[in-house]
This record gives sequence, structure tokens and C-alpha cells, in this order.
Amino acid sequence: MAPIMNLIKRLKQQWRSILIGYRFWKIVQAPYGDFRGIAQLSQAITDEENAKQMLGFLSSYPQGKQALQERPRLGKIDLQQLHQLPTHTLGYIYADHMLKNGFSPPPTSEVHDVASFLGAHIAETHDIWHVVTGCDADKAGEIKLQGFYAAQIYPSKLWLAMLAKNLMKTALEDIELCGAHLDALTQGWMLGKRAKPLFGIQWNTLWETPLEKVRQQLNIQELPISTEANEAVLSRIANPV
Repeated sequence: MAPIMNLIKRLKQQWRSILIGYRFWKIVQAPYGDFRGIAQLSQAITDEENAKQMLGFLSSYPQGKQALQERPRLGKIDLQQLHQLPTHTLGYIYADHMLKNGFSPPPTSEVHDVASFLGAHIAETHDIWHVVTGCDADKAGEIKLQGFYAAQIYPSKLWLAMLAKNLMKTALEDIELCGAHLDALTQGWMLGKRAKPLFGIQWNTLWETPLEKVRQQLNIQELPISTEANEAVLSRIANPV
């Protein structure tokens, strides 16, 4: 009986590896910002053990622990109303970012447990993180934000896979952007390591707060990077401790 169970276990592991590889390649081929493909890759690559590691990391500081317990939601967002706020506020700049890029706030999905809250919270705050971190909505901006996520929600197989996907797309489709994308990855990782945790913040209480004040409170500020810093960060991502 034991040999049969071991065989079944190996077959399941092999099938999972094939599924991850397939979904990874599909998202490499897909346009940037294919959220359906991202969701499918997340389902395939995030196993129970990795989910426990991420939740343990997020629970290690008070803000994250409280968010996982209380599961606060953003609620309905009226972009036009936020766009009436003073132009220096988080709410105005977020609404302006969404309207100029033709984005709509993500629909409010139901949350059944801690894992579903984690996914919902990340999805509905994604563009707020774009604004607060200063990451543009272009290819380099997405890579920069993914580097930030990798530092702030650790250790996440998904964000490492997304970074790998975007570097693969750079190699296949945009090799001339190699330097800009590597700089973006480095900047995002370093910014995320220096900044205070963003996960669990109740952003809807900060709409009227000046964006610069929010950034100062979260220790979000750009620093120039060097070639040596690029190499050090990429080495650390490739060989985590």
C-alpha cells in the first residue's frame, strides 16, 4: 500500500509542477496586466505551507495581525467624489491616477477566511500602493511595485513568480528596456525593505491626508541606486537566506 501512496504523491507533485509551468508560460505570453492570468498563477503556485509563511510574517507586527483578525475592507469607492478633494491629498491623487488610466476600483469580493481576505485586500489596495509608492502604471512601474510587494509580503512565491515572468517578457519582447526594468526591480525591493508595512492600513481613513505626509509617515522616499546595488539586490532575490 505504501508504494502506491508514494507513487500517487509523486504524480500529484509532478502534475502540480506541470500546471505551474503551463500557467507561468501562459501569463508570459499574455499582455501586461492580465489579472485573470495572475489569479490562476496564484492559485497554482501558492501552496498551504507558503500561505502559512506569509500569514505568519504579516502577523509578526501589530498592524498586520490586527488586519488579519478584523479584516477591514475599503468599501465602495466614489472616484468622482474623491476627485473633488484638495489636489495634494491621497484621495485626490488616487482618484486622478484611476481616472487618467481608465481604471475602475475592483469589485468588492466576499471574504470567507484569512486567506481570502489576504487576496481581496491586496487586490483592492493595489492601485493605492501604486500611488503611495510612486510606481507608475507602465511596465517598469509594475515591476517596481512587484519588487516592493516581494519585500513587504514575505516570503511570497507569487511575487517572485511575477518578477520572473516580467523579466522573461523583457528578455523575449523588450530587451531594450532591460536596464530600466532591472533598475525598477532594485528600486522597488529597496523601497519595500526600508518602508514601514503597508499591509493592513485602513486607507479609507486617509483620503484627506496629504500624500507627502502619508509617505513621510511610512518612510517612503526614493534613493539613487548604483550598479553594485542592482547586483546585490538581484543576488539576494536569487539566493534568499
